[in-house]
Amino acid sequence: MRSFEIENKEDLKDVKNYLNYLKYNKNYSDKTIFNYQLDLKDYFNFLNQEGLFYQDITYDDLRYLFEHFDKLKLSNKSIRRHISSIKGFYKYLVTQEVVKQNPFIYVNLPKKEQKLPKYLTITELIELFDSMEIKTNYDLRNRLILELMYATGVRVSELVNIKLQDFDFYNQSLRVFGKGSKERIVYYNLVVKNLLTKYLKVYPDLNKKNSNYLFLNYQGNQLTTAGISYIINQVVKKIGFNKHITPHILRHSLATHLLNNGCSLLTVQELLGHSSISTTGIYTHVTLDHIKEVYNKCHPRNKKN
Repeated sequence: MRSFEIENKEDLKDVKNYLNYLKYNKNYSDKTIFNYQLDLKDYFNFLNQEGLFYQDITYDDLRYLFEHFDKLKLSNKSIRRHISSIKGFYKYLVTQEVVKQNPFIYVNLPKKEQKLPKYLTITELIELFDSMEIKTNYDLRNRLILELMYATGVRVSELVNIKLQDFDFYNQSLRVFGKGSKERIVYYNLVVKNLLTKYLKVYPDLNKKNSNYLFLNYQGNQLTTAGISYIINQVVKKIGFNKHITPHILRHSLATHLLNNGCSLLTVQELLGHSSISTTGIYTHVTLDHIKEVYNKCHPRNKKN
């Protein structure tokens, strides 16, 4: 856990206990915990500036915090995250009887800014995949990485943690562990199956350190999320693809294409590992263009006589 500077050691103790609670009791990822830590650090800096003590904060004092957010010109998304982090901290303090009540319990989060997800069309994906020549074992690895991400919709953090024992080769399924160590099953297609079969034949040559992880770097170590992003950037650069691609765009593409082809929202939610259907619901906005196109094409009154 990275350093967290607070003048009062007792205050620091409460924060550290909370972050440990998130890690060991709630099974939050290191990235999520680090974001919570940053939010709480900002909060305590604000308290110091205003001469306020976190255990004495009341609901009325929170107007100063929102004025502080306004001065920083934070986006609604950033404010939502800050408030969620702080609210969770006070909820924990109540359970530990450090404070009597949570002053943030009645705070309404600002409206979530709805940004439509970027995705690739099926034609663009085929162009991307077909442009990837396989001349080396690492070319094969890279092709499998991109195809697997699009086939399953796994997050990049889930991808790098895939192990050989997570596969059910007979059912063409894969067990992944998402946010909060939640387990789910995803499925892959015949293209991935064929690539995986070829990859496993050369895998012993790549696995220089007897690793259990599926995707390895040149040293034989587990690939990192940054390593995956680097690979994708290099692939795009090498083939001269004119679209910006990230692991999340491949995930967005799968969700959009599934919905466009009649897959239910609940099924997509399960496949992507979303805890809330509202998170999956953002993709329905993307599919509206597809619905309009189909409507205009199929409605008999839209056809010329």
